[in-house]
Amino acid sequence: MDIEALSRRILAGERRALARAITLAESAREDHRAQAEALLARLAGSGREALRIGLSGTPGVGKSTFIEALGLHLTGRGSRVAVLAVDPSSARSGGSILGDKTRMGRLAREESAFIRPSPAGSQLGGVARRTRDAVALCEAAGFDVVIVETVGVGQSETAVAQMTDLFLLLLAPAGGDELQGVKRGIMEIADMILVNKADGELKAAAERTRTDYASALKLMRRRPQDAEGYPLALSVSALTGAGLEEAVQRMEALAEWRRARGFWQARREEQARHWFEEELRAGLAALLEAPEIAAEIERLGAAVARGERPPGAAARAVLARLGVK
Repeated sequence: MDIEALSRRILAGERRALARAITLAESAREDHRAQAEALLARLAGSGREALRIGLSGTPGVGKSTFIEALGLHLTGRGSRVAVLAVDPSSARSGGSILGDKTRMGRLAREESAFIRPSPAGSQLGGVARRTRDAVALCEAAGFDVVIVETVGVGQSETAVAQMTDLFLLLLAPAGGDELQGVKRGIMEIADMILVNKADGELKAAAERTRTDYASALKLMRRRPQDAEGYPLALSVSALTGAGLEEAVQRMEALAEWRRARGFWQARREEQARHWFEEELRAGLAALLEAPEIAAEIERLGAAVARGERPPGAAARAVLARLGVK
């Protein structure tokens, strides 16, 4: 593959080249990984930055519908929008339906929008392992906003916050008891809570839910990167578009506030360091999957189970095989 030519096409904003590059980045083949890393290194100096928005929400809350409404709103204002939607993978077959693009039919037809569904695989965090690479590729292609949709909501889905500038939690109208079903951890990293379906008969319930969450947010400790009044709770309707403009304005205001005070750059640097360490851990874990090491682990594991070897000594024996003292 001609990496130099592919990088030029991406910088020119060619969607087909971007799709090909993301496929390359998601590949597990060693030669493809080397090519993807070379491509990302070449594009690293483009200097292009997008507003990265992470979105998580409970099943059935309407994430795809909301993203389509938000994307159409942004493209209507002249922005180029990329959506990276991560679909859950089957634990049995490893397959994914990848149906997000079909649920965003209108946005998919927009010339200034790009939608890419990807399988989560076995990766925890509700994001595919190479989603961060895909975000970088979308930025290099000149997109103004990159939206990362996660599989679901919960403590294992908070990894998306480590690759985005703003993190949104989308919820449905419900009684105050729903507060018990949302983990405190994900509320602590949310910049905005959006209560969807604030239309028709659910409008009043949505407003009550928004009030409940606004009260809950006031009880949480304010973070240094939060402007006055954040994190906040708003009610929106993906169906009618109500509240979308205010939500976008609030997102942009918080992003500008963080840029002006250095939090934006500091967060990006911290995230880059985090993903370097994650790649390092993944590389070390891959070493343990080598056939000879896996066989040694199986042999020593059986000895530990029988009580013939202490766990610590067995682990040190495996590390010694890897050259770790």
